[in-house]
Amino acid sequence: MAAVEITALLCGLAVGVLVCTWVAGKADVPAPFLLILVGVAASYVPFVPDVELSKDVVLFGLLPPLLYAAAQSTSLIDFKANRRPILLLSVGLVAFTTLGVGWVAHQMLPGISWAIAFAIGAVVAPPDAVAATAIGRRIGLPRRIVTILEGESLLNDATALVALGTALAVADGDGFNPATVGLDFLLAAGGGIVVGLVVFKVVAAFRRHLEDPVLDSALSLVVPFAAYSIGEELHASGVVAVVVAGLLLGHKAPILQTAQSRIAERLNWRTIAFVLENTVFLLIGLQARSIIDGAGNGSLSWGRIVAVCAATLAACIVLRLLWVFPARYLIIRPGPDPLTGHRPPWTFTFVLGWAGMRGVVTLAAAFVIPADTKYREVLLLMAFTVTAGTLFIQGLSLPWLARRLRVPRPDPAEDALARATLLQQAGKAALHRLDELEFEDSQGVVDLIRQRLDQRNFAAWERLSTVADRESPSELYSRIRLSMLEAERAKVLKIRETGQVDSEVVADVLALLDVEESMLDVATEERQELQEYSTQRRTGYTCADLDHYEVVETTPDPVCQRCLDEGLEWVSMRQCLECGNLACCDSSIGQHATKHFQDSTHPVMETAEPDENWRWCFVHHATA
Repeated sequence: MAAVEITALLCGLAVGVLVCTWVAGKADVPAPFLLILVGVAASYVPFVPDVELSKDVVLFGLLPPLLYAAAQSTSLIDFKANRRPILLLSVGLVAFTTLGVGWVAHQMLPGISWAIAFAIGAVVAPPDAVAATAIGRRIGLPRRIVTILEGESLLNDATALVALGTALAVADGDGFNPATVGLDFLLAAGGGIVVGLVVFKVVAAFRRHLEDPVLDSALSLVVPFAAYSIGEELHASGVVAVVVAGLLLGHKAPILQTAQSRIAERLNWRTIAFVLENTVFLLIGLQARSIIDGAGNGSLSWGRIVAVCAATLAACIVLRLLWVFPARYLIIRPGPDPLTGHRPPWTFTFVLGWAGMRGVVTLAAAFVIPADTKYREVLLLMAFTVTAGTLFIQGLSLPWLARRLRVPRPDPAEDALARATLLQQAGKAALHRLDELEFEDSQGVVDLIRQRLDQRNFAAWERLSTVADRESPSELYSRIRLSMLEAERAKVLKIRETGQVDSEVVADVLALLDVEESMLDVATEERQELQEYSTQRRTGYTCADLDHYEVVETTPDPVCQRCLDEGLEWVSMRQCLECGNLACCDSSIGQHATKHFQDSTHPVMETAEPDENWRWCFVHHATA
């Protein structure tokens, strides 16, 4: 393929990804499904060149950055908290699926060796990180399920690739030794962990001396490829090396990087992940014609081909469900969730079992099977069927299934309350540090700092207001300031056209306006979500006072008498749980709820707003 054709193909892929993603957003359908369909259709268009994914392109070009982007955004705390189910899925389930699918393939493909049968089992065994994240987050699965799916898909590729390599080695006549296989797996995993730790240490040492966000971001682009290549060169698991390095660097980012570097890196990797993830799904579809034509040219009838592909797809789905329930009830036995205090119901386990979508790694691993292998084209079609079938059957039905089983989505009201509480706790620590500092303040700087801190905290609490026809002060401020920024930007652009101000100065001013606009508290969409949710919830913080006071029924139409007496207007109402006093929140001009606490020292108040059910302790700055 000529250079100009390669350039045209890459441009076509990029445009196709952007257009399909935009259309999918407008039609409110998951982008992966549309991208695969478009790819399949495009593979039969005469002028579209044949696209064949080589294993090297996927394993060395696509897999490292995709794994690194997912690992960086995965919470190390949550990963460690769910390590038992993650390991049982990423190691135990992959081995179980490899054996089960291998048995099916050996029964249905005449003359195929056990080694090659287990090889195709290893190929289709690992669910995909991209598919799990793209679909799980979009439909709003519980975060614990998403964390387990992400953790599983970060590590299961290593297990599958080791199993595939072992099966192919046996097929070449090297023989099978369970002890050797176990040792190889431990060496690959352990070596990957060591390589990941070394890469993390080296990058962390460099980052302590980097303040330029451009250099820092450039360094991060090298990390996944370096970790993967070093791991593979040392015959360790490159997958594990990338995951370990990504998890640790993401966890330590607030300590190792400057704020500008973290923001720049986060945006860069969001863009990279978006492009690569969606390109992967389009590439999956583009494989359709060549794989189907290759399978049809073999010695097997189409009836047998369809049967073995359908049986393999069914085996992948059923085997996962057969694994997750015994693993939960016989091995894991999960305790109560630390936030809700309840054990996860069986519906969580079923959804976890159903969310086993495969991705591009399955297709890439299939191409590792030697070209002279018997039924190789059929094996490739089996891998394609499992990839496309799980994405469409399980991916499309997952939202419906989650609704039917009443699996709760992450509650935006819970998030808003937790965010406000966390900011309040952070603000309290900031004020303690402010009291410890020694300085001369002849310009009223401390008052300005306290005012801005209060405004930030008030904006977070105001997001909890669920009255549809009432505009909070922070929303009013955002609306007015956005309009003013639009006028400012227009004036600067008009001055730029005159050429009287240096272009770099103009760019700096425009950047300052952009930064301020990005910091405005625009919460319209979140406010609409909050109106749809009302649940009893915990934020993870509690105290003796909150445990002492019980929730009470608040007054149906609360009013702040002190606001009425002073001719003021309140924003939201609060009720004291000691004496029942009704007063306005801190976002209100009067701030009478806080003043009531200062006068009475009654520690706990409760929101008196409709459809809200949280309490606040003035003493410990905690919510429940």
